[in-house]
Amino acid sequence: MTLRKKLLLFIPLLVLLTNGVTFFLFESTKTVQHSYNTMMDRMLLYTQSTQTADDNVRALYTYLLNPEESSQLALQQQQAVLAQIQSRLASQQTETAITGVLQGYIHMLETLEEQEQAAQQKADTSKSEALAESLTHYEEAEQTSSFIREEERRLIDLELSAYEPVYRSIQLEIVRMDWLGPTVFIINTLLSIVLALWISRSITEPVDRLVLTAQHLSKGHLDADYLPEQTGDELGILSEAFRHMINDLKVAVSRDKDRLESERLVKELELQALQSQINPHFLFNTLNVLSKLALLEGADQTSDLIVSMSKLIRYNLSQLDRPVTLGDELRHVQEYFTIQQARFRNRVEIQQQIDKSVLGLLIPALTIQPLIENAFVHGVERMESGGVIKLVMEQADDGVRVRITDNGMGMSAAERDALLALHEPPVPAPAKKNSMGFGTRNVIKRLRLFYCSQDIVYIESEPGRGTSVILLLPATDNLEQKGE
Repeated sequence: MTLRKKLLLFIPLLVLLTNGVTFFLFESTKTVQHSYNTMMDRMLLYTQSTQTADDNVRALYTYLLNPEESSQLALQQQQAVLAQIQSRLASQQTETAITGVLQGYIHMLETLEEQEQAAQQKADTSKSEALAESLTHYEEAEQTSSFIREEERRLIDLELSAYEPVYRSIQLEIVRMDWLGPTVFIINTLLSIVLALWISRSITEPVDRLVLTAQHLSKGHLDADYLPEQTGDELGILSEAFRHMINDLKVAVSRDKDRLESERLVKELELQALQSQINPHFLFNTLNVLSKLALLEGADQTSDLIVSMSKLIRYNLSQLDRPVTLGDELRHVQEYFTIQQARFRNRVEIQQQIDKSVLGLLIPALTIQPLIENAFVHGVERMESGGVIKLVMEQADDGVRVRITDNGMGMSAAERDALLALHEPPVPAPAKKNSMGFGTRNVIKRLRLFYCSQDIVYIESEPGRGTSVILLLPATDNLEQKGE
């Protein structure tokens, strides 16, 4: 008998026996389980409706105290959830003794909804009499909510009483399973042991020898031969195929060594070719082509924006470890202004006050633009209109003063002190403020290291009154040597 016939005969018999017992147990408990699930779903629905009613009252109270759009939207959402639960309750099929109580419970939910709508309508007017009436409706809604909680407990008690026979049936099923389950387990275990012992004689021993041979082959021992003697079943055919495979491996190993070495060299050449294609000039050339194409198509503004973006990228990919002049930074910032002006349009006004005599001062690269970007992103980005960002470069007593000012949201004294101290603020800030602090601290740290001084950056800011970042850049002989 082949292995296939053995397995097709004995394993399906064991599976059929197990499935038959399992199907019998499943059918015997299916009806009881369905009734139990139906009851539990209704009880959970009662509890959910009560909780939703309480949430509606709380949302109404919040709206009456603060009649804003957000609180109104929250109230409407809660009312929509309550209406959905009412629809689900109305479709429930219950016992006759529970139907009347359930209908009354649904009417209470409807009454609560009407009271909330009346309170909301009165609250929408500014008359004192209407406000008093809205409070009266709110008190009625709160009282109705308490009645709903009482009716919910009553419904749950009725459900438990009506389904008491179901509980008893479940207990009987559990008792029957207590002896039927172990019996089925013992029978299946014995049959499995007998089948395993029988299979181990005709299958597992040859398989073990094949596994042992495969383990030696995986370690490179091609001369190991633990294969079983050839037989007429599938394992015999597999053993013979294994012998042929070992012989083929011996012939192929020597040939594969040369092939692998050749492939390794080819992979290295391919990698070098791919790396050589990663060239920033390709990106710049592509942007220039897009700019010319936009210009030819009459999209002058698009062409200008592409040129500005190309210059920004070229500046960012330049040798940033060398100092640049204030004039270079100013040109970089103006390209950034061009892009942001296209984005914000009339929402933000950009003002510049530049003393051309200071533009030869050497500073670290990418110093001004990150501060300007913070003014946009964390200062005026959320303003619908009236945003102002001002950049001033002028002579000071001991050097050059650079001031970046915005009229945005500002920051607290603790946040300002944390930025200047180069550590995280004492209170965790939102994600945007964290990114703002990271960029600003990076600029502050580089400036202090570049000028070997702590008194370089000053921040003036108050919540809701904007922010000013002031850079006091000394003009010394040492600084010019550093630029050289």
